[in-house]
Amino acid sequence: MPEDEPFPWEIGIYDAHCHPTDTLASIADIPQMKATTLTIMATRGEDQDLVQQTAVSLSAKESQSTSDRVVPCFGWHPWFSHQILDDTAQPTAAQSPAEHKYAHYAAVLTPSPADDQSFIDLLPVPKPLSELISETRNRLQQFPNALVGEVGLDRSFRLPSPWSSTDIENRDDQLTPGAREGRRLSIYRVKPEHQRTVLKAQLQLAGEMNRAVSLHSVQAHGGVFEVLKELWAGHERVVLSRRKRDKQRDAEGAVFDDDEDDDQDKTPDRSQPTKAADLSGKSYRPFPPRVCMHSYTGSVEPIRQFLHQSNPSDVYFSFSKLINFSGTAGKKVDDVIKALPEGRILIESDLHVAGVQMDEVLEDVARQICQLRGWELRHGVQVLADNWQRFVFG
Repeated sequence: MPEDEPFPWEIGIYDAHCHPTDTLASIADIPQMKATTLTIMATRGEDQDLVQQTAVSLSAKESQSTSDRVVPCFGWHPWFSHQILDDTAQPTAAQSPAEHKYAHYAAVLTPSPADDQSFIDLLPVPKPLSELISETRNRLQQFPNALVGEVGLDRSFRLPSPWSSTDIENRDDQLTPGAREGRRLSIYRVKPEHQRTVLKAQLQLAGEMNRAVSLHSVQAHGGVFEVLKELWAGHERVVLSRRKRDKQRDAEGAVFDDDEDDDQDKTPDRSQPTKAADLSGKSYRPFPPRVCMHSYTGSVEPIRQFLHQSNPSDVYFSFSKLINFSGTAGKKVDDVIKALPEGRILIESDLHVAGVQMDEVLEDVARQICQLRGWELRHGVQVLADNWQRFVFG
């Protein structure tokens, strides 16, 4: 593939994961971008409405367009999961608001900040999980193509220290509030079990609404898989051996297509139901139909678990220049991209600003993936476009 070969923007370039609402001034640059569609993530309380407003404003401006410029995604990131209070398991004890807040943070953070009242005082009043799910459901209903994201698990993240007066004075007011913004990190982390509770509720909502999910996973690929496996339990696709498949085909004239990731000579019987039903008879799945492991940093081995043919969710893997093709990522990401089935690869920018820079990194990562896979450029860009369409729309 010649390095100077013109990039085929006309085929369609789709950013599977980005955060331009973190820099609101850049939203005005989206209509002029070369990229076709941006899949824009919400992460915390400060940006849910901003993602919603961006989707509405750009849809109105480009009503004549054949494709939406943005696909909104609504979800609560694990970095902010401590701000969510699990009110779904048992009734809340009778406490004053201050006591309730103190007890919550003392329970979900590690080490417990029970002796650091000043740290807790500066944290927000926690939001009930039931309220988060209700609000997200309403947003998904407003946008039939919206996704759930960014959600997930993170074992390495530490909460930033409270804002100092110097931090406030030097703050860039072009940035949406709520992020770290360069502050020192504290000693506190969100307990993995609390992150799992918040993640599981959002994955179940995605199943209820039949929406795809963009998943964050840092040092937690095993944990993410375990949550998915728990939700998949009892809904696995039946995997037929070659002998049984041939026997059934001879008896019924059925045709089974081998999956490209079939390394066990078995094929899932996709005619098997993967839905449950509630008491009203309405069908639903307790898990998302499609999942994207965003900026996947794991090795090849976990991929085999995520892509096992019995899994009732289709799992995709996206890659960004920012995370996967900078620093020491090196050979591991090369091996992963080469090992993945062609139909499960996506690209993303993961940038917090839209415009020319976002176009540039999308082109760069697309070219690198095509080179690693040995794809002719136009063919590779078409594959990536088709994959995004299947991930988002099914």
